[in-house]
Amino acid sequence: MRINVLQHTPNEGPGMIADWAHAHGHTMYVYHPYQFGVLPTADETEMLVILGGPMSPNDDLPWIKQERRLIQQLLDRNVPLFGACYGAQQIVKTLGYPVTKAPAKEVGWAPVYRQSTVIPGIPASLSVLHWHEEMFAVPDEATLLFSSDRVANQGFVFNHRVVGLQFHLEPAADNVREMVVNDGRYIAGSALKQTTAEILQTPVPSQNQQVLNTILDYITTE
Repeated sequence: MRINVLQHTPNEGPGMIADWAHAHGHTMYVYHPYQFGVLPTADETEMLVILGGPMSPNDDLPWIKQERRLIQQLLDRNVPLFGACYGAQQIVKTLGYPVTKAPAKEVGWAPVYRQSTVIPGIPASLSVLHWHEEMFAVPDEATLLFSSDRVANQGFVFNHRVVGLQFHLEPAADNVREMVVNDGRYIAGSALKQTTAEILQTPVPSQNQQVLNTILDYITTE
């Protein structure tokens, strides 16, 4: 399977999604539309991963709108989609629902709580990395998948083929370090009140890779 990845900032890459892809023998192509203005076509996309970034789906940028046109084409074709943070917001915006400021800016490690058992094998709670201050509305046709203590809409599943998460399951330890050393200033004002040292000292839970794998298996399996 050809997995096309849309990456939106140098320090937020596919992380452990690449591990899953390689373990299944899939081929992964990473695009940087914010820099090069290049996107895959729908015809060459068997799965699309839309990663996080510092921009908002509400920004009036041509490449952001072009991404949504691609997402719509893939939704129409029932192609598997996985969105993380900004990526999840892009999917929701494509479906016609709003992206707004969250009740609290969340940057750091904090739990999320499972709200549905539609995807089997997900534990009742997870400790995950948050890096956001906006949130999506959950589309009427979707199922709320996760909530946190401060932001109710933390994840959704749509039509068995689409999952969007407001938080990050994909970073391994190296990826967390990359995010913190390059974007540590973003932590200011976070309701989680964690320092960069505290974020770096928190081990990435091993179950995050397991849950990520479970979600990716779910959207790519009949």
